[in-house]
Amino acid sequence: MSDSAVLRIGEVSRRVGVSPEVLRAWERRYGLLRPTRSPGGLRLYSPSDVERVRLMRRHVDDGLAPAEAAALALGGVVPADGDRSTLATAGAQLREALDRFDEPEAQAAFDRLLGIATVDTLLKDVVLPYLEELGARWERGEASVAQEHFASGLLRGRLLGMARGWGRGPGPLAVLACLPGEQHDLGLISFGLALHEHGWRIVCLGADVPIETIAEIASSSDPSLVVLSAVSGELLERSLPALRELAGHHRLALGGPAAGRGQREIGEILRLSGDVVTEAARLRSLA
Repeated sequence: MSDSAVLRIGEVSRRVGVSPEVLRAWERRYGLLRPTRSPGGLRLYSPSDVERVRLMRRHVDDGLAPAEAAALALGGVVPADGDRSTLATAGAQLREALDRFDEPEAQAAFDRLLGIATVDTLLKDVVLPYLEELGARWERGEASVAQEHFASGLLRGRLLGMARGWGRGPGPLAVLACLPGEQHDLGLISFGLALHEHGWRIVCLGADVPIETIAEIASSSDPSLVVLSAVSGELLERSLPALRELAGHHRLALGGPAAGRGQREIGEILRLSGDVVTEAARLRSLA
């Protein structure tokens, strides 16, 4: 196989199953990819770049920190300092920037996190804990509506940026949506990203989707799984008859805080009551 640099980053992403955003972060922080420029200025990558990324991802999947995995993939010396302190620092910088409405610094902190954390680590250790803490502060009156809207908007944009291309690939298809009336979709988007890391293709319909629309999309796309999210228990109760009907035609799962509340029987619907990373891994057997 020729080692000439002819691959664009989207093709590298498709081959290795790592998003372009993470590939660029690994290139910036670790020098893992070594692109050349085409006459038109496009960054082109070689099969050697692809192999280094595959090797790094294998090390990360085996539990190594990204910096250690990159060093091994590059054939270098594993750095003595771990990534956990760096991760904590970057996470704190992100939280502080969001709290003071500092959009440039928040974007920069998020970029730093992409460079040192896997998607699962970013979600489980930084993004979701911050959102949970922000929600608790808002309920106690310690955070304003403006802070909640600013942080949610910025994080939604970054997570959706990471989601580009999550509908491609050979894996099984999952259709994701929030129940009718449910506006909180960040957990749903995060779950889609975590599922995609396990090889799933994602169709995300977003917030406040009528059950009829979900059923229509599911009928036309024939997904392996339909995942619905609900924060509000009241909205869940209101939708239960329609959900039972939908579960008669498609494999159905329910996530979000409402999924873990109460013990009411909801038929064949799978409850996803843990964190999004753990639950995505639990569904690996379906992929």
